[in-house]
Amino acid sequence: MSVTPQPVDVVVIGGGPGGYVAAIRAAQLGLNTVCVEMDKTLGGTCVNVGCIPSKALLQSSEHYEFTRLHAAEHGILVGDLKLDLARILQRKTDVISANTKGVEFLFKKNKVTWAKGAGRLLPGNLVEVTAADGTVTTYQGRSVIVATGSVASGLPFLPFDEERVLSNVGALSIAEVPKHLIVIGGGVIGLELGSVWRRLGAKVTVIEFMPTILPGNDDDVIKEADRILRKQGLAMHTGTKVVGGRREGNRVFIDVEQGAAKLTLDGDYVLVSIGRKPAMPGVDAAALGMAVGTRGEILVDAQMRTSVPNVYAIGDVVGGKLLAHKAEEEGVVAAEVIAGHHASMHYFNMPSVVYTWPEIATCGLAEHEVKASGRAYKTGKFPFSANGRARTMGDTGGFVKFITDAATNEVLGCHIIGPNASDLIASVVVAMEFRASANDIGETVHAHPTLAEAVKEAALAALGRVIHT
Repeated sequence: MSVTPQPVDVVVIGGGPGGYVAAIRAAQLGLNTVCVEMDKTLGGTCVNVGCIPSKALLQSSEHYEFTRLHAAEHGILVGDLKLDLARILQRKTDVISANTKGVEFLFKKNKVTWAKGAGRLLPGNLVEVTAADGTVTTYQGRSVIVATGSVASGLPFLPFDEERVLSNVGALSIAEVPKHLIVIGGGVIGLELGSVWRRLGAKVTVIEFMPTILPGNDDDVIKEADRILRKQGLAMHTGTKVVGGRREGNRVFIDVEQGAAKLTLDGDYVLVSIGRKPAMPGVDAAALGMAVGTRGEILVDAQMRTSVPNVYAIGDVVGGKLLAHKAEEEGVVAAEVIAGHHASMHYFNMPSVVYTWPEIATCGLAEHEVKASGRAYKTGKFPFSANGRARTMGDTGGFVKFITDAATNEVLGCHIIGPNASDLIASVVVAMEFRASANDIGETVHAHPTLAEAVKEAALAALGRVIHT
């Protein structure tokens, strides 16, 4: 146990996407930086049990479904198609390993110290790190960044066991294709992981308390997503309340209410994906005098400062949209502010993506939000069914939609549901950062034949000048 705390410029508590990016940026700025992470690998939820493994499974399941349903359309005939789930899961593990090793390499490259152990923030910006063998090391940080992330919210009557009652963690490692997977929550995680197991052969039932899936998204996108996902085979019950549940051996029973009707669903696995909540292991916000919000999130200003001097917080622990790329940018801002640079967060142009197929990507305001503000606006839509590249791919579902200011044509929001939406949204985000108008996008040449032409055409549609519909 160290007697004298080791002085450092920055101590980052948490090695997830927010924490490791903050640590790397701080080191790049010449600050002596320590990142505390108690897991065996860096990368946090995103890399280990979230973004990366789920996308690996989504990719594998998409290949399997394409081969099963659509390869013949391309003249590719496959006989005796078999699913090797163990190999799919091993590939996912290999992808995770490559990413975690990559983060560790970046730490070494940028001379970030990885303090392996559980961190505890003490008054005066002391951070105590307890290693797996019980050894304790204490760091005196000139500044501290709290990046401890979030954990899945559960149901009090149906605790996670990660065997039959699953969070996102367990749902990534089911050793067999479920006969019937019940998904509680029709948000991003539920629909993505539900799609994985449906493609691999499971019956999947989604239960959503709100009137629609993906609550809060643009209404047109919700309607199209609901239509497509139902057509693909997801059974969805919206406006449905889960009132009870229990596990009996290898069966899980979920009691629900749909209006006056009551029924019980019977499955062999249930994924509970009803949201996430801030996790602060080793950080007693109340004892430290740190201001917190109504959901337990740490309150910060635009420079990611907490109410405690020289303590910053980033990522899921500060609430808002729980996105890895949001956490990363907050980490950069915190590091740059600590280094004396001018930096601040703004969230209006923060993109969000749902990695179902078709993908869903959004940026800015939804139509109902603009309408509620009283601002005069116009919309423009262009379907992928009219896009030549989408036709060649055989992926013609969905559309691109713009919401623009009626007077200036400034883009207020963009919503894409369709193939490669996650990539298409990037150019729109750049345009919106520069307060582009529909004219700017619609009059910019887009290569042919590309999916990106649908973005151009939707902008032209907002101007009343669409060409191809």
